[in-house]
Amino acid sequence: MSTLAHTMMTAARSADSGLAGPGEIDRYPYAEAPAGERAALRSWDGPDADLGRVSRRGSASRGRGLHGQLVQQLGQMIVSGDLGADRPLVPEEIGQRFEVSRTVVRESLRVLEAKGLVSARPNVGTRVRPVSDWNLLDPDIIEWRAFGPQREDQRRELGELRWTIEPLAARLAAGHGREDIQQRLGDMVEIMGHAVGQGDAITCSRADAEFHSLLIQAAGNRMLEHLSGIVSAALQVSGGPVTGCDRPGEASLGHHARIVDALASGDAAGAESAMRQLLVVHPEVERVVPAPREH
Repeated sequence: MSTLAHTMMTAARSADSGLAGPGEIDRYPYAEAPAGERAALRSWDGPDADLGRVSRRGSASRGRGLHGQLVQQLGQMIVSGDLGADRPLVPEEIGQRFEVSRTVVRESLRVLEAKGLVSARPNVGTRVRPVSDWNLLDPDIIEWRAFGPQREDQRRELGELRWTIEPLAARLAAGHGREDIQQRLGDMVEIMGHAVGQGDAITCSRADAEFHSLLIQAAGNRMLEHLSGIVSAALQVSGGPVTGCDRPGEASLGHHARIVDALASGDAAGAESAMRQLLVVHPEVERVVPAPREH
């Protein structure tokens, strides 16, 4: 097994065990909270029933700091509809309910505001914004929608978006002759094949996500490259179309390998066709939305 494959497998197993891997940091890089605030957030269990609902998996289990935990919980509540549009969010009440400081609440609301979920205005306060204002391409919002009441709509929309982006990326990549990226794509196929043989779905999924991200980079289109995070999020939250990681199969690996071969020979039409075949969901395969990803 190659060094790259061994490294990816080790990293995947560390992540699955809940241990931070090399270079792994909190998604929200705020300063560490004071000692008194390092405990896990409490659920919102006050008299307001809407604010008492807790996500399917406690945010404390995600290994984030308090800012990230509060963003996670409030974000899920907004996206799920537990906190409806134009709902006021009172920072003091949030701080009291979750037993966190004003700084934690303020910075968490700023993150949600940047995602388009809330707005803060003088003399009006902070309120939940309608869906039309949300940044629906934000990876966190993609995840929250995928595990809420809108899960089927989110999966369908992600699939349609990928069907538009990835075949085009494969066609463009065939005309750029990026040998370095083609080599890495081949490495990912090798890693996936070895992982499938070992029954290691975690490593297989990570190599698959890296494959699709690299392919978009190889297209040489900066606007498409900007969308690579969306494809990665789609693979994480929905399992993507059939990739062979949850249900190992030679057909899926074959499609990946054919894409690499088409890129190496400069066959744009062949690369696009192989990608479309890869994105086809086989009707005999049961599609199940997995548990939320760990950060």
